[in-house]
This record gives sequence, structure tokens and C-alpha cells, in this order.
Amino acid sequence: MGKRSRQRQKNQPAGRDNRDDRDNAGWGAGYADIVKENKLFEHYYKEQGLVPDGEFEQFMEAMREPLPATIRITGYKSHAKEILHCLKEKYFKDIQEVDIDGQKIEAPQPLSWYPDEQAWHTNMSRKIIRKSPLLEKFHQFLVSETESGNISRQEAVSMIPPLLLKIESHHKILDMCAAPGSKTAQLIEMLHADMDVPFPEGFVIANDVDNKRCYLLVHQAKRLNSPCIMVVNHDASCIPTLKIDCNGEKDILFYDRILCDVPCSGDGTMRKNIDVWKKWTTSNSLHLHGLQLRIAVRGVEQLAVGGRMVYSTCSLNPIEDEAVIAALLEKSEGALELADSSADLPGLKWMPGVTSWKLMTKEGQWYSDWSDVPSSRHTQIRPTMFPPKDPEKRASMHLERCMRILPHHQNTGGFFVAVLVKKAPMPWNKRYPKLRKEVSSLSAAQSGGSPAAPTPSETPCLPKQAVEEGEVGGPEGKVDGEAEEEVPKGASLAQETAAKQVCGPPAAKKMKLFGYKEDPFVFLTEDDPVFTTIQSFYDLSPDFPKLNVLTRTHEGKKRHLYMVSKELRNVLLNNSERMKVINTGVKVWSRNSDGEEFGCAFRLAQEGIYTLQPYIRSRIIRVSVEDIKVLLTQENPFLSKLEDDAHAQAKKMVMGSIVLKYIPNPNAPAEPQCPIQLCGWRGKTSIRAFVPRNERFHYLRLLGVEVFRDKQGLGQKQKDGGKEEVEDEVEKDTEEEGAAENEGELDMENGDKNGSSQPKGDSGKQGTSS
Repeated sequence: MGKRSRQRQKNQPAGRDNRDDRDNAGWGAGYADIVKENKLFEHYYKEQGLVPDGEFEQFMEAMREPLPATIRITGYKSHAKEILHCLKEKYFKDIQEVDIDGQKIEAPQPLSWYPDEQAWHTNMSRKIIRKSPLLEKFHQFLVSETESGNISRQEAVSMIPPLLLKIESHHKILDMCAAPGSKTAQLIEMLHADMDVPFPEGFVIANDVDNKRCYLLVHQAKRLNSPCIMVVNHDASCIPTLKIDCNGEKDILFYDRILCDVPCSGDGTMRKNIDVWKKWTTSNSLHLHGLQLRIAVRGVEQLAVGGRMVYSTCSLNPIEDEAVIAALLEKSEGALELADSSADLPGLKWMPGVTSWKLMTKEGQWYSDWSDVPSSRHTQIRPTMFPPKDPEKRASMHLERCMRILPHHQNTGGFFVAVLVKKAPMPWNKRYPKLRKEVSSLSAAQSGGSPAAPTPSETPCLPKQAVEEGEVGGPEGKVDGEAEEEVPKGASLAQETAAKQVCGPPAAKKMKLFGYKEDPFVFLTEDDPVFTTIQSFYDLSPDFPKLNVLTRTHEGKKRHLYMVSKELRNVLLNNSERMKVINTGVKVWSRNSDGEEFGCAFRLAQEGIYTLQPYIRSRIIRVSVEDIKVLLTQENPFLSKLEDDAHAQAKKMVMGSIVLKYIPNPNAPAEPQCPIQLCGWRGKTSIRAFVPRNERFHYLRLLGVEVFRDKQGLGQKQKDGGKEEVEDEVEKDTEEEGAAENEGELDMENGDKNGSSQPKGDSGKQGTSS
């Protein structure tokens, strides 16, 4: 959702009392002293007429209520249905009609407009979920499943924009202002809708201007273990145009789908961000409008003809919403149109966009037209903030197709969303290439040098759209609606040239890098020596894409190997100087120095097992439900603990890294009906699974084992409703044998700086027989 810059509250009382106040505040933690009143806010929205007649009091009452807790089940994993079954049968039943501290807890309900019951909401606040002993198991379930990427705790309205993009697996997607990443996670899920395809043709490039927030974005994305996500760090309003190699020729990358979730004043988030009540003023929107329009313009420039861009904010203010859309449509001269999305989310209640609105200063002065604005305010108030004057033009824009979600209609936050479809190249891109050629030739002649290298628009290998759009540079440089400056009479040729150059983008500048310096992304060649032992040890299939494997170092031993899709490899190789990449790829192998004596120096990584396994033809052990229970609850079980079939398979294998594969049995409906793949290690006399703790809990829940840790850390698991208690081996420190719990944690730089966790080569030597 929209991001707002926040400053720490000053003069906040410290100590235990203050922490108690925060707990008692529920969703308003830390803001107990803020009164949920703002007369200017009420006056402004009453005058704008956005809320239907007779509903304004309900609207304000809803704004003062805490926001319901909402969760979304990760939709692309094949075991989403199993998680939903687990939620319904085990957790939701336990918390129906519970009374906690005088508050009646309602049974969680699915969001009526979200497909396949994959999103749920309840009136429980975070404080109640966190603190109540009755809900402790549910809380642990949420934390554990969120960490392992199977559930996302996300605000309901935040789930809307990705659904309206209508993602397909081949789409190239740009998320312009992506942090903290909940919507990015949705985009990745939709890309991987078919789990049988390890490398979809499409990809997601997730961008954010804030370097630190990019790492939060990485953490969100890495939970999903996708080879089709790349996180970059740029100002969205001037995000660089990327190149790709197309049949041996350079082409410009245009995106099929763009999510433009711009920074906003956030007055739709008052239910959870309580400080907005105190800080809200109309000047917030006036300050952000120009930036929002510049980001939206940059988005549509990079959108492919026929593509869709969703513009969204968590603000209800027309200055940030319809005004930006109207300005964008007007500048596009018919190249863009608002799509009618009224039938796309049946069950969602929304208000159509407005076609008229007014502007108010923070002093309370209203303006209905640009002509009324005094010149002294022209720097703060721009023409694009007002609705179009011409009734015909205004009607042709179909602003009523925009969607505004009001809090009191379905107990949500406030939100605005609009879907734009690109029908033709943007008009300024058609005019620009010719002008740029003249300017570059003229500047070269003036300096006495040779003409500049041809721009992409002059390159003959580009398709028609790329030629028309070229190195995009904004609608004649006038995104804020200012009139083009007139060149004074008698001006020199250089001055005239400079004035003309406003129509094109500024001269290319060297890219500034902020934040940490990232390790390089180095792709391996097909004949790289590391593949020799990997190929033979795991018997990789001939179609394994070796060229998609990368590491993060030019020199020394390769510690971790990652994989990206073929399309992302294309982007990375052709744009290393244009963009700052924070993270990409999913880890598939980690170096294990002791493993060399067993035939391969690299062990499998759990993160990339679903990506890699389709290409592995050996080192696979078929396991049963009971085998998985043993492997996930015991530290180093003897081979003999496995059932006969798995035991026989394991005895035939030499020591080293293995895949433990469970294939569902349709004739046993009580067992999980989804495939499970785990990384493991076959020791001399024992076997073990290398799976991060939260992922272990996840798989055990799927198998019907209840996982619960009391607050004193005396963990217990109960199987089949408490009939049998098993010692909680899962909680033991797995690093004794080198299993990397870090695999499930934030790996900001693809792991190269966090140290590798490797299994000991003598795993299982404590046993005496097999």
C-alpha cells in the first residue's frame, strides 16, 4: 500500500507503564494518547461528497474502530488446500464464539470477494491473538506458517490490486513501489499458479527507492523460494529502461503488467496507523500529487501496448486518486483507457470514481478551478490537481470506472484503485526520437566532436513499439502540467536547443548507488568445473539449464549456487550497468567441504528443492507419511527407523545429500494430498532431514501432528488429537550436525555473507548398525 514517511513520536513516556498502554491499545499500539478526532478531515470529506448521503456518521465510526486481522493463504503452493483444511478443522473451530476480556470473538470468515476462500478475516486484534492463552496455538500457527511462506498477514484491501492485474505465468511484471512486499508476494504466487512448471516464462521485478526497505522486500519474497523474482533499488519516477537480448539483437523491455502502488498520504489507513488522525492535513496530498503523477507516467511509458497497469493508493483523497488518473489520461491523448473492472471481483463493495472535486488548502480555503488560484500559490497547487473542464472530455475518461473502497462497507481500510490499459504508444514517445537525434548531433557539432552514438530509437533491430517509445523521457517533461516555456526572441541557437531539449529526457547521468554495495551476480558457463561432480552425483537430466546457475563471487571457492529463470538471466546480463540489483535467484546448492569424500562438494538446499528436483534423477528416496514423521521429529534416526521400502532404498545409496520425496496416494484421503519434497543427508548408519524449523512445523501439521510450544519453551507435540505425546526433538539445535536453520531466515545477500551451514560428513557415525 502507499508508504508514508514517519517520524518517531517525541516526548513519549518511557518505561513499563507505556508498554502496558501500548498493549491495551490493540491495533493502536503506541498511540493510546491520540484522540481519534480531526475536524479538518471531517469537513474536507463531507464537502467532497465521496461518502453516500446518510452514511457519513457510519463512515467516521468505522474509521475509529480497530482494523480486523486478515490472513491470506499462499495460493501457488499445491498444499494451499491442505493448509485451508488445517485452519478450518483445527484452529477456527477452537476459537468460535470465545469470550476474551469481555469481548466476544467471532469465528473467522472468508473474504467474499477473494477466490477459493484463500483470504480470511476476524475481529480479533493483534493484542488478543498475541496475549490470550486460548489463542496461543493459533498465534504460533500464524507466526510459523508466515515465516515458512505459507500464510501472509496482509490487510484486506491490499490484496485487491494484484487480483485486478489478471496475472498469467508468461507475464513480465514490474512492481514500482514494492516494499514491504505483501503485494509482491501475491504477484509471485500468481506467476507460479502451476507448481509443475519450475520456471515460468514470466518474472517479477520489484523496486523500491528506499535501500533499507528493499531488504524487507527481499525477506518477503524469499519466503516463496521463486527463481523468477528480482529486487532492485531505484527511484520509481525515473526507473531505468532495461534492455534484453532478442534473437541476438538488443530490444527494450516492456512489461505486460505493472503495479503502481504509489506513496500517498495514507488517510485510508487511520484504523491501523493511528497517528494519521493527528497529522492529517490537506497539504499532504498537494505535496504528493506531483510525485504520484511522475511515477504513474514512468509506469505507462514502460508498459507494453495491450498491457495493464493498476494504479492504487491507500488514500481517499481525489487529489491523489482521480486527479492523477485524469491527468494521465489527458496526457496520453487516447493511448490509455480506464478498464471496467466492476465484474472482476464479485462480492467486493466499492464506490465509483468521482468526476468533480475541489481543492482545499490547509488554512481551509477552497478552489474549484485553476483560474481561481492566485499566482503566489502556483508552486504548491498545479493545474493537474483539478478535474478536466471540458464536459465531453471528462465523460470520455470514464472516471467512474475507478474504484474507491470505503471502510464502513465491508469493515476494511480505505483504498483507491484504477486499472489502465495501454492501447497505443505514448504520444511523447512518438515525437521524441527525431528530436533527440537533432539535439545530439547539434551538441556534438558545437563541441567539435563526433556525433553521439545512435539512441535506441535509431537502432534498426528494435520492433515498431520500441522504436516509437525509445529511451522514454516523460510527456514532454511536463508531468506537473506546466506550460512549455517560450524561447525569447533573439536567443542563441544553443538556448533554443536547450529549450527544445525539454521535450526529451535529460542527458544520461552516471547511476548513483546508495546503501550497501552488493556482491556481483556471476553466471556459470556450461563447462564450469563445479558441474562435473554435481552432474554425475545427482544424475542431472540433459535439459538442466546450467546457464541459469549463478554465484555471488568472481574469485575463490563458490559457496552457494543459485538459479534464476532464463528470462531473468537475460535481464541481468544486459543491464548490469543500468540498475542496482539487491537480490535475485533461489539457492539450490551449498558447499559442503566434507561432502567431497562422498562424491560431491555441494549439498542440496531446501529453498530450491521444488525448483531443482524435476531435473534430479538419482539420490531420491520415496518416503511415506510415517517416514516423514520420524525424519522431522527425531534428530538423527537410524536407517532402520524408516519403513521397509524407504529403508531398502536408503541402504543402496552412498553417503551424501538426498531428496526425500512423498507422493500422495489418492486412495488414502486421510493423508496429505499434496507432494512433499525435503532435503536430507544419508549418513553412515542414520538419515536426517535438513529443513528449517518453521518448515518442519508446517509439514508436521499437514501430516496431522499438532505442534505446540508453551511459553516456557517446554515444547510438546501431540499426535492425532493427543493420543500420543512425542518428545519435541524439532526444537533441538540442529546446527550440531550443520543443518542450516538460517536457510529459513533472512538471507539479505543470497547468503554469501552470512556463512554457510554444512552437514558434517560423519553424520550418523554414532550409530552401530543399519
